[in-house]
Amino acid sequence: MDFPETGATMPLPTAPSPTVLGLAPTERARVLDAAERHLAEPPRTVTAASSPRSAGGTHDFFSEGDYWWPNPDDPDGPYVQRDGLSNPDNFVEHRRALMRLSVQVPALAAAWLLTGDPRFGDHAARHARAWFLDPSTRMNPHLRFAQAIHGRTTGRGIGVIDTIHLVEVVRALQVLEASGAPGSASGEGLTADEFDAVRGWFRAYLEWLTTSANGIEEREQENNHGTCWAMQVAAFAAFVGDETTLGALRERFTAVLVPGQIEPDGSMPRELARTKPFGYSLFNLDAFATTARLLSTPEDDLWRFETADGRGLPAATAFLAPFIADRSGWPLPPDVMYDDQWPMRHPSLLFAGLAYDDPDVLALWGRLPADSDVDEVIRNHFVRQPLLWVPH
Repeated sequence: MDFPETGATMPLPTAPSPTVLGLAPTERARVLDAAERHLAEPPRTVTAASSPRSAGGTHDFFSEGDYWWPNPDDPDGPYVQRDGLSNPDNFVEHRRALMRLSVQVPALAAAWLLTGDPRFGDHAARHARAWFLDPSTRMNPHLRFAQAIHGRTTGRGIGVIDTIHLVEVVRALQVLEASGAPGSASGEGLTADEFDAVRGWFRAYLEWLTTSANGIEEREQENNHGTCWAMQVAAFAAFVGDETTLGALRERFTAVLVPGQIEPDGSMPRELARTKPFGYSLFNLDAFATTARLLSTPEDDLWRFETADGRGLPAATAFLAPFIADRSGWPLPPDVMYDDQWPMRHPSLLFAGLAYDDPDVLALWGRLPADSDVDEVIRNHFVRQPLLWVPH
């Protein structure tokens, strides 16, 4: 597959230097408008809805494979696949509840950072209690019944991708804890003991992700699923302080993820081969970039890692950024669904622009839409609150 030469279009400096974006003034109105709305929205967890097709219980997350449909030749038989085309009759309420959480809690945490108003930290705490602590509403820390297929399986390893939305939720909780939200005047923020109990939930989930058959199956996927497994494990291991797992992930990033998925020209062929090649490429680069943001240290800078033949995030960013700036050169057919919804304000641009001190990439990030009300975009655009991730 031939692509235009893109590396020269978006040069990436080799020497890092800190960049201050001054995000607080530009983000303030957007964040506070969202956070004020979210104050009126009570927690809603997996226990609020159920499906008769789930093999799990009230507290078990359940979802169905997106691209699986009833067989027109056997309506009562096992579903059949139609890649890239989502079945609108699938059970999605648990996924929507998780997406809702991932929109609400990060916005509330960002609003707390901007204002110090305890209402925002306290309401984020209510969501955390409902999802991870309250025995009557908490979600069980596993995804055994995610991405089930009617008539074929009660759950699959690739269902692990459904909790990518917890990555920014965990980031929000870390920010709330570090910024002193538990000490709010109202006394309704998470206490130190509650933060420890939430970490216990994520420690249990991390154990399941790294040892269960479904978790290991997802780890070994050679596309965006494998990247998203690593991104989640990195976020949760950082939250619970698991340095051993973080070290193993850095090795996996350089030995498995980059050489297995990124070509020397920066393209990702397993994403390009799908029926939504542009959307999947954006999604996977976002996951790579967020993983690098979570794992990189001054001694182990994954942003600058390259294989001998040039595979790495510099090439991947240089390959895709020009097409984000101008879709007219994209040589593949349009995505079969949601093609007109991309690009968004992708975290890959923000994190790469900061890592490489590239003002052009940062400016491109800043020009793109920050929010969407389309479920598919919310689902695949999983880092939305830059105040939680970069100095502001």
